[in-house]
Amino acid sequence: MSFLPEPLRIADFRVYWLARLASTIAQISMVVVIGWQVYDIARETMSLKEASFQLGLVGVVQFVPVFALTLVTGWAADRVDRRYIARAVLALEAVCAGILAWLAWTNATTLPALFGVAALLGVARAFAMPALQALAPNLVPRAILPRAIALSSIAWQVGAIFGPAVGGYLYAAAPHLPYTVAAALFLLSFLCICLIGPKPQSGVDRERHPWKQMVDGLHYVRRNKLVLGAISLDLFAVLLGGATAMLPVFARDVLHAGPEGLGHLRAAPAVGATLTAAFFSIRPLKHNVGVKMLAAVGVFGMATIVFGFSRWMPLSLAALAILGGADMFSVYVRQSLIQLYTPDDMRGRVGAVSSLFISASNELGEAESGFLGALIGPVASVIAGGFGAIVVVFLWSWWFPQLRLAKSFDAPDLRRTKVPLEESLE
Repeated sequence: MSFLPEPLRIADFRVYWLARLASTIAQISMVVVIGWQVYDIARETMSLKEASFQLGLVGVVQFVPVFALTLVTGWAADRVDRRYIARAVLALEAVCAGILAWLAWTNATTLPALFGVAALLGVARAFAMPALQALAPNLVPRAILPRAIALSSIAWQVGAIFGPAVGGYLYAAAPHLPYTVAAALFLLSFLCICLIGPKPQSGVDRERHPWKQMVDGLHYVRRNKLVLGAISLDLFAVLLGGATAMLPVFARDVLHAGPEGLGHLRAAPAVGATLTAAFFSIRPLKHNVGVKMLAAVGVFGMATIVFGFSRWMPLSLAALAILGGADMFSVYVRQSLIQLYTPDDMRGRVGAVSSLFISASNELGEAESGFLGALIGPVASVIAGGFGAIVVVFLWSWWFPQLRLAKSFDAPDLRRTKVPLEESLE
């Protein structure tokens, strides 16, 4: 297997990668179909703006469990075998997919049922993200971790490419099919995680009070201004500029593309992100990482604005692809910083804080887009969000000079910045 990228030559990382790919296809296809069903059912009795508000609620019910459980899930990822957490999460997601498949098969799908399952998926994500992020560094040597992070992102993004298409086309064939296939993919992921053998895990100080252990992740992020700046930049840029919540609106009422078109729109950002991640898996970023990340977030905002104004499907797809590539750039930098400069016994708790920021940017970004869409209209909300993301770039470059000063992922370079040692990444 010498032809494979170095991380994929490691058997445990290969099955981890396959598990991420299969589960991502399942997750994204379910999210797409849930969004379509919520909006479609709501439009039967509600106006366009009222239905947009329902899409915003989907983001809220997924975010609340992540927010409520952040300290617990991070602590669990550092105290419990991370493989066991991943298996339990995948089993729960398979059950959720099975419930929605049965409801669709019996024509019993309702808005409360969709919101209830979305909340359960939020619980699953709350535990999955810190555990899986913290597990990856245990599978590969530190020297090749940036490439492993890029490859892991490829698994996510390839799944995000095929997931919307799988969800859209299967739903067009029969409403229960996307959920049935998702359940099977979750079970495949479960089996893959079961193939990963025991790995050394530092664990937490069991004599220290659990509550103090839980808040250690918050303290770590607060002290390290470069990490705090990176994850909060992503939070507010995506929170304001996130257009994905409005994609059902654009597919149905702006571009008139139907559920198949929704699948293409949802896949487009992942195409750009995959190409970006593939490039970094071959040629990892080495110089001026902070400035380049700030520029990428600016491109993200501009692409969002173009998408909001577009009424031509090819231009909309191109804008979303650029948007996805720029977002992947930010994700790559942020995850590399977090994983490389966080001790193993803290990775679960720091990962949980990072996951909270990610979920806030995604789910709350969807809620913000939905609520703003209900107030000023979905098109205007997307355009305004793009301008907001650009404003965030300028503010963060001023408030967090550490981002501009970060030259590379290497600790010596970071120490040479004019950031006090207690605020550096160590």
